Amino acid sequence: MWQVLACGAAIVTLSMGVRHGFGLWLQPITQAQNWSRESFSLALAVQNLSWGVVGIFAGMMADRWGAFRVLVLGAVLYMLGLAGMALSPTPLVFLLTTGVLIGAAQAGTTYAVIYGVIGRNVSAERRSWAMGVAAAAGSFGQFLMVPVEGFLIDRFGWQQALLVLAAAVLMIIPLAWGLREPGAGGSAPAQREQTILQALREALRYRSFQLLMLGYFVCGFQVVFIGVHMPSYLKDNGLSPQVASTALALIGLFNVFGTYAAGALGQRLPKRHILAGIYLSRSVVITLFLLAPLTPWSVYLFASVMGVLWLSTVPPTNAVVAQIFGVAHFSMLGGFVFFSHQIGSFMGVWLGGVLYDQTGSYQVVWVLAIALGVVAALINLPVKENAIARHGHAHA
Repeated sequence: MWQVLACGAAIVTLSMGVRHGFGLWLQPITQAQNWSRESFSLALAVQNLSWGVVGIFAGMMADRWGAFRVLVLGAVLYMLGLAGMALSPTPLVFLLTTGVLIGAAQAGTTYAVIYGVIGRNVSAERRSWAMGVAAAAGSFGQFLMVPVEGFLIDRFGWQQALLVLAAAVLMIIPLAWGLREPGAGGSAPAQREQTILQALREALRYRSFQLLMLGYFVCGFQVVFIGVHMPSYLKDNGLSPQVASTALALIGLFNVFGTYAAGALGQRLPKRHILAGIYLSRSVVITLFLLAPLTPWSVYLFASVMGVLWLSTVPPTNAVVAQIFGVAHFSMLGGFVFFSHQIGSFMGVWLGGVLYDQTGSYQVVWVLAIALGVVAALINLPVKENAIARHGHAHA
């Protein structure tokens, strides 16, 4: 278990850490290339959509053949995507590399694949806690990597900084070796009483699964809008880029505590209550941030509190999916829930760019983020967490 957690956490730290800093490149790239913010936002939006779509198939592959092969392929795609992000001559090539390639890479190197290994190798009694540890690692990656990315941009320029990161993500390959699973041909050892299609049909018809997907849509909308557009929002309002870098790092630091706490609490409290509390709290925090005078300290306070709530939805949401449906097809089902998250991410980051270009302000999207948080809190309350009745078959 500890080997799985250590290697899984290190991979998530690197993979998520790199992507959390992409907002730092918005202004350097658009200004250097003379592109609109919408063109950058669209590439990031497509990245989130690509991550969601490919994540379903990455999950199927990881369930069938184990995580190792998927992680190696994901690391190579990540390297190619970051190099393409640095060298793209046109918005279309930027869309294909930064959007499609990096999105596919993230599908193979982040939560759905790592959580599948955890689900199959950690007992149900400790699963929510273990998922919290892995999510906390991803948050630590943000705290660690965002200042590093800011430093690389300042020291070497935006283009060379991306090429350095392209080399760094290849470290995922040796770490993936620690996540090889027993079984013939490296296949996952979970017992299968259903085909992929049967498992999918069962989940998509199940009301609680639908509600979890809708809630996760809101999670994606909120965090990716804030992560990508907050640096520009702060700069538009006269604050220095260092404030934005510090704010993103604080989100990552406090998310370490938030995601770990959410995973640990998920062993003791109903996970639907934890999720409803997180979404409602986000709406309150965003409202207070917009009402307060904008200063570096108000930004740091907002980032710290929002950090506690940032990815803390991830452990309870995934733990509920495993609790309801078991672990045989968990990476795939986690991929479907995450696909909904990524549609929300697409809408948040893309609308942020479009509405900014049209209105000269992010105000409409902030208000949308608040309203959606209230809706997500309400729709998580009716979720049923008990294992689905499946013709008398028990499952972990």
